[in-house]
Amino acid sequence: MRIARFVQDSDPAFGVVGGEEGSEEIAVIKGDPFFSGVQLTGERHKLEDVRLLAPIIPRSKVVGIGRNYADHASEMGNDVPPAPLMFLKPNTSVIGPNDPVVLPSFSDEVSYEAELAVVIGRICKDVPIERVDEVIFGYTCANDLTARDAQRTDDQWARAKGFDTSCPLGPWIETELDPENTAVRGYLNGELVQDGNTNSMIWGVKELVSYVSQAFTLLPGDVILTGTPAGVGIISDGERFEVDIEGIGRLANTVRS
Repeated sequence: MRIARFVQDSDPAFGVVGGEEGSEEIAVIKGDPFFSGVQLTGERHKLEDVRLLAPIIPRSKVVGIGRNYADHASEMGNDVPPAPLMFLKPNTSVIGPNDPVVLPSFSDEVSYEAELAVVIGRICKDVPIERVDEVIFGYTCANDLTARDAQRTDDQWARAKGFDTSCPLGPWIETELDPENTAVRGYLNGELVQDGNTNSMIWGVKELVSYVSQAFTLLPGDVILTGTPAGVGIISDGERFEVDIEGIGRLANTVRS
């Protein structure tokens, strides 16, 4: 099931996206599916007639995982960390499909990172690996934009990873996905620049969710970014980056200075 958040003429709403590519429709959901479940109102819209928003604005946090693909760690000149390397991005970093990424004034070296994002569906803490599936609502595409110059000079990654608009999410949440064998691709101005698969992650989704939940109580709508494959590079004013994840769809955003 594909759960989208959208706006047409009034307040944001959630809906279920269905139909063939090019003729999709969105069936409106009553209330918030994270708390009320999926209850259809009977109202429907053509997908082309609505504006998709970020499928979730996290209630409390986005948790990023750094260097979770060996090839990416290598291309950045880093060793593979001995345990998942966590950082936080504020919910003010989140934007949706086709929203502009605004380059921060303090950086001259912002790069893209195509990633699979896990969306948490229930409050949880210290989740055993064998019960992780019970707390996942679904999955979406993410771009973990990073100010590389600030990352090199700052002891912490908060500024480099958490600036406004640094976390595009979308286009919707897919509730059924095999996260252990899923292609993750990135396209810069239409050219394939990242071509990875989650089967190359050092720590898989279950290990990551369990590990993160040892440090933080996870709330419905929280997001965990699972790392990026090799091929990251600098993005400039006017360029467009697309994250394409097998079984989910494509998230596209253009950069503005």
